[in-house]
Amino acid sequence: MNVNSISQIKVNPKIPQISPGDTVKVSFKVKEAGRERVQTLLGLVVRVRRGASGGNFTVRRVTYGIGVEHTFPFASPFLDKVEVVRHGKVRRAKLYYIRRLSAREARLKERREKVTEGASVVEAVAEDGEVEAVTEEGAAEEAVEEAKEVE
Repeated sequence: MNVNSISQIKVNPKIPQISPGDTVKVSFKVKEAGRERVQTLLGLVVRVRRGASGGNFTVRRVTYGIGVEHTFPFASPFLDKVEVVRHGKVRRAKLYYIRRLSAREARLKERREKVTEGASVVEAVAEDGEVEAVTEEGAAEEAVEEAKEVE
């Protein structure tokens, strides 16, 4: 009998798909002096570990010239929300080399994502009534009819 089959790790559904190089804004619950509050941390994802224990990710931020790293488990109930601010273009799985760079040198280029979801019908009708670009089927005829009505 396998120990992993007995205890299933429930991953927090509030965490989106993140990868090293992403700049994320992590909101997590902190208990101080008998009360609970939400604190945010905006930083660079340096490491993502996946595995049987649910995995974790490490976020690095430089504040007042001091580098601070915080490791968050994916299955933590203290994670309130994780937002991906931007995707960085990197070629490594672990970004430990960022630690020895200055803040200006540690900037990463942004990775461009292909937008396939949420593509709406885009129609460009030329002056002569021809349809130049249409993304959905059947919309070409509608675009031509609309162009004729306008004239």
